[in-house]
Amino acid sequence: MQIRKNKIYIGDVPVSAIAEKYGTPTYVYDENKIRENYRRALNAFSKYYPDFRFFYAVKACNNPAIVNILRQEGAGIDAASVNEILLAKSVGLSGEDVMFSGNFLSDDDIRRGLKSGVIFNLDDPSTLPRVLKFGKPKILSFRVNPGYGKSNVGEFVTNAGPNAKFGVHPDQVMDAYRAAKKAGIKRFGAHMMPGSCITEPEYFTFITNLMMDIIGKVGRELKIHFEFIDLGGGLGIPYRPGEQGLDIEEAAKQVSAAFRAKVRQYGLKPPRLMMEPARYFVGNAAWIVGKVHSVKRSYKKIIGTDIGMNTLARPAMYGAYHHIYVDGKENAKREKVGLCGQLCENTDFWVKERNLPASIKEGDIVVVENAGAYGFAMSYQYNGRLRPAEVLVNGKNHFLIRRREEFEDMIRNTTVPGYLKK
Repeated sequence: MQIRKNKIYIGDVPVSAIAEKYGTPTYVYDENKIRENYRRALNAFSKYYPDFRFFYAVKACNNPAIVNILRQEGAGIDAASVNEILLAKSVGLSGEDVMFSGNFLSDDDIRRGLKSGVIFNLDDPSTLPRVLKFGKPKILSFRVNPGYGKSNVGEFVTNAGPNAKFGVHPDQVMDAYRAAKKAGIKRFGAHMMPGSCITEPEYFTFITNLMMDIIGKVGRELKIHFEFIDLGGGLGIPYRPGEQGLDIEEAAKQVSAAFRAKVRQYGLKPPRLMMEPARYFVGNAAWIVGKVHSVKRSYKKIIGTDIGMNTLARPAMYGAYHHIYVDGKENAKREKVGLCGQLCENTDFWVKERNLPASIKEGDIVVVENAGAYGFAMSYQYNGRLRPAEVLVNGKNHFLIRRREEFEDMIRNTTVPGYLKK
């Protein structure tokens, strides 16, 4: 995003043109920014550990156009559900290009996951006997909870440590792999999730060492060759103005050095090193373009927009910060105001005090930053407010990649018993 002569552009397209053509609210993705983010990270890690690959955690942003961009760049897919496996298949990825990292799986999840031939990444050893009832994965991994987790976007998304629902306790990891080997599984990987939106390189080094001490002992004692070790996601981006971003070069350098040292320490055959970020690729590559519909002066001044918590859930869910711009008024005098959406919920009052242009008025275009990760993917229908459109920008070109929902989408798949129509 750039501001040129006080007007906001995404790529080379003014947001006013987006709003006029596609309406509001609309998610807008910058293709070149996504590719730039991916290549920066891949170049950093590959430089220090050549046998390296990224898998994209598709849950963060599942539009097929976005998934195809990352597929073209060489990413595999980290799938949290069978439907995300099907999404990967729809863009041409299957088998060991896909890692199935679901948790608390149903029997149907297991059957369909096995049929797909993807990497099976189990969240709990208790699932293994149920998997074996239906077959043997070609390659099996366990998701390790190393006992520590970190998040820069709220405790609800720490994803590791004692309060997380994910992963195998360190004391259970050895027995989990022992049982899998005894069952006749021949190929293995290992996986963890370090946390969420981490911007300190030193933490990745710490958690890599912790993970490798757990897995290294397993490999040495059970004589297992791990084909890959996946350090999970967690590569962070700054959300607030002035926040320090992750030094990806330093993170890659430190992690690779720690990884190599532990491989040597435990006498492991060098595995492929993998990670599965999403936010780092797409988070800062998308914006929501919305419109001011009312300026309310009551106990405080509240800017009413069409960007509600159904459009962007993160602020209401866990107090996440997203920076807000007003097209044509970024140089204007500021005052503290609130900002809300149109839902009949007070949690939709998702900005209580923010320095925004004092001259903001009905019809102004607002732009919400860093909306690419867990933005549209977490949107929902409520109060008859339907999901927004999605648009992809490539330089001066722009493409509708998901149409705006209409009333028919709200009642699709519903049926009314005949007696209720009388």
